[in-house]
Amino acid sequence: MSEPTSRRRVGWLGGSFDPIHDGHLALAHCAAKRFDLEQVLLIPAARPPHKEHTLQAPPADRLALIQLATASDPLLSACDLELKREGPSYSIHTAQELRAEFGQEAQIFFIIGADTLADLPNWYRISDLCNEVTFCAAARPGTPLSSLPMEEAIGSARMQHIQEHLLEMTPHPASSTAIRTAIKQGLHPEHVPEIVLNEIAKRRLYSEGGASSSETTGIDGTKP
Repeated sequence: MSEPTSRRRVGWLGGSFDPIHDGHLALAHCAAKRFDLEQVLLIPAARPPHKEHTLQAPPADRLALIQLATASDPLLSACDLELKREGPSYSIHTAQELRAEFGQEAQIFFIIGADTLADLPNWYRISDLCNEVTFCAAARPGTPLSSLPMEEAIGSARMQHIQEHLLEMTPHPASSTAIRTAIKQGLHPEHVPEIVLNEIAKRRLYSEGGASSSETTGIDGTKP
């Protein structure tokens, strides 16, 4: 990542990326355009608290696929912050690390889906997280957000700030679950960059008898 400078505008898109698909890339680009972001970091979670026992591919593989999907895009880049930490991948810790990296004056835009927004009241240290980032929630155009649970958790002023930074976009049809199912059935999934599909096949991910975490590495041949 780059050296800290004053008032940088940096996007952060997190998730399991299991695997990364065109929907993730479209969301990152939409946020970058809407909020004039200089870059968007795609940060895969090593152990998402809400999906800890459902991940299909090891962290090194998921990171490698993101690296391939973003390699030719100067706006997007993979970031392994959460893969370097022990324990669950809590967003507050990632936000604090990004703040230390980019400086106290930087604006960090946390890009999330509307479904994720609804669950924010249950997130670890959500009030502290609101102090560190600007939430950019993707929402279907013209669809109001249910704000009462959020207001109770973070207060009306912060909820208003989230409302002011809604990212209206038509939902993308891509689904990581559908992609994994298609691969397991021997089908060619839609909405995945071809370079990513080729690497998935090379690593035997998501298929019957696929590789284990001990057999896979990052694209440079090293563990994250």
